[in-house]
Amino acid sequence: MKKRIRRSYRVAKYVVYRQTILEPIDHLWTFVGAFIGIGLIGLMNSSKFGDELNIMLIGSFGASAVLVFGATNSPLAQPRNLVGGHLIAAFIGVTVQLLVPGDLWVKASLAVSLAIVGMQISKTMHPPGGATALIANIGSDEIKELTYYYIVSPVLSGVLTLYLTAIIVNNIPKDRNYPYRK
Repeated sequence: MKKRIRRSYRVAKYVVYRQTILEPIDHLWTFVGAFIGIGLIGLMNSSKFGDELNIMLIGSFGASAVLVFGATNSPLAQPRNLVGGHLIAAFIGVTVQLLVPGDLWVKASLAVSLAIVGMQISKTMHPPGGATALIANIGSDEIKELTYYYIVSPVLSGVLTLYLTAIIVNNIPKDRNYPYRK
């Protein structure tokens, strides 16, 4: 039994370590991609709303940047999941916000759980999508006033910005590619 546990520990340690090994140059490309992607979304926000409102810089884009620039070969980071997961989650989040009466905690938990199921059914699982659905319910009054326009901007415009940035930046080095190809 002890031998089996030790072997399982070694295998798990190898798998976790192996999956997190990156060449030192990958850190630079991750930084450059995330900086440009989030920076462009912030620039669009500033030009459209000024520095007072942060409508386009939603938190789920930070998590998406982690996936598309830091884990480029993850199935969760691929374009279908990135775009589809956010759009499905945004639609569900806004629909719950508009149609479900009651306490915020009910709306928030319903939006996130339905978004997860929607992404599972459509095979577009993208974990930051859960935050996109949540933000539609707990976001500022300006976010809530957007209603279904929330899906177009900030969600679609931000996701496409990250996607296009990822295609350009992640394909500059010869050993990185996005979307992932074996």
